[in-house]
Amino acid sequence: MRKSALYLSLIVTILAAIGSYYNYHIGWLLLISIPVLVIAFSDRLQKSHSLLRNYPFFAHARWLTEAIRPYFRQYLMESETSGRPISRMYRSIVYQRAKNSLDTIPFGTKVDTNRVGYEWIGHSITAHSPKEDPHHNRVQVGNQQCQQPYSASLLNISAMSFGALSNNAIRALNKGAKMGSFYHNTGEGGLSDYHLEHGGDVVWQIGTGYFGCRNKDGNFDAESFKEKAQLDAVKMVEIKLSQGAKPGHGGILPAAKNTQEIARIRQVPEGTDVLSPPSHTAFSTPQGLLEFVQQLRDLSGGKPVGFKLCVGNKSEFIAICKAMRERQIYPDFITVDGGEGGTGAAPLEYSNSIGMPLRDALVFVDDCLRGFDLREHVKIIASGKIFTAFHIVKYIALGADLCNSARGMMFALGCVQSLTCNTNRCPTGVATQDPRLAKGLVVSDKSVRVKNFHEKTVKATNELLSSVGLHSVTEVKRKHIFRRVTASTVLRFDEIYPVQAAGCFLRDEIPDKYRLYYDEAQADSFAPLEVSA
Repeated sequence: MRKSALYLSLIVTILAAIGSYYNYHIGWLLLISIPVLVIAFSDRLQKSHSLLRNYPFFAHARWLTEAIRPYFRQYLMESETSGRPISRMYRSIVYQRAKNSLDTIPFGTKVDTNRVGYEWIGHSITAHSPKEDPHHNRVQVGNQQCQQPYSASLLNISAMSFGALSNNAIRALNKGAKMGSFYHNTGEGGLSDYHLEHGGDVVWQIGTGYFGCRNKDGNFDAESFKEKAQLDAVKMVEIKLSQGAKPGHGGILPAAKNTQEIARIRQVPEGTDVLSPPSHTAFSTPQGLLEFVQQLRDLSGGKPVGFKLCVGNKSEFIAICKAMRERQIYPDFITVDGGEGGTGAAPLEYSNSIGMPLRDALVFVDDCLRGFDLREHVKIIASGKIFTAFHIVKYIALGADLCNSARGMMFALGCVQSLTCNTNRCPTGVATQDPRLAKGLVVSDKSVRVKNFHEKTVKATNELLSSVGLHSVTEVKRKHIFRRVTASTVLRFDEIYPVQAAGCFLRDEIPDKYRLYYDEAQADSFAPLEVSA
């Protein structure tokens, strides 16, 4: 059995050769037997795979099965709700809305409403017709220290860099943002020509690598930043402290995607792995972070400046809040990324086991800002798995003011979740730098789909609010969302996550769950103080 392929192909080859010699018309068997014989002998002699040495030729079936397994499972086996990382149910609703096709479902929900963790929103007898005004429920970002506040949509394009995404993908996203009047976050890869080509509103993200505004040593260059930040297209600036998919690790751009063009934009050597440092060199303390916020605000001409983080050590964020109170410098917004965030390339341990999930992180950040009486100065942006109106309303109920979506916008571009983002072989031309694949993404078509997905999702959000009896997104509270916590117990979000009274941390009315982290935090250092639990 172990050597059957080797022996059988050898016998068939000999018989076929003899038959061909005597004109028995079986020489065609050589076309099959010789390749099998060569593969079998090669497998038997190689020393890297014991399975191939013991089962030459036949063992290749294992690798073939592994290669087709993800596609077989996705297209033939998984249910509407079981797919990972994004289920078919959510992929389908994005595709339907992006294509402006029928997005209703027949015969009832496919979701198990009795499972622990099921969530819903409570409707009202006082429901009313939604407003048709496309500018309804926009959110103004920018506090009293900002000179150029920005009116943002409820749903926007989350951070995705040129480099991780193709030039046509960036073009389509930005053109869609322009048509739909929402913003496009550049990701830490820098402000490229493709972000500016169609004039869509841009949030320029500044990461630890300072791509596009760095000097030869890789440190922040104020003059280079000032020149780009004052462009009309740049509406806000976001300092990236960490991201949900790989917090504490820094961004990863594989060498295969680091083309000459990307190297020029990022100001790095071409054809090398680009690994962003895990932390910033422009500051090292909570007070330093706020001073950097003010510096970027001044250099940009008074535009809104905030920071993005995936919450890790709670005392570090509380330290930032303490620094805000001491220095009286307030970021205009804080983007909260969940530990379940997506990315084109991340170590498994970081994707699976580091960073606070978005739900818990939003509650924590909102509670802290309220506790320090800072909430009126700072808008909160939720960044995570956001595909439907219910996702938007749920995260707003937990503390967000508006939302960002990356994978939702990728699906609108045509992403099929092939899970090849880190290989440069994305079949839809979204997450690749191969010009032959990127050419398959037609900007004029996909930009409309991005606009459609945004438009129909925001419209659905306004309809959902109307069904709850609310007139504005600012009226959404934790009390509006319900969650099944056991088979027989349902609680509202405000029962699971009690809302903190404004200024309670300043009055030393600190909840027990935050007391230890509060005592550890210090405004002049991210390092926690040694405190007995």
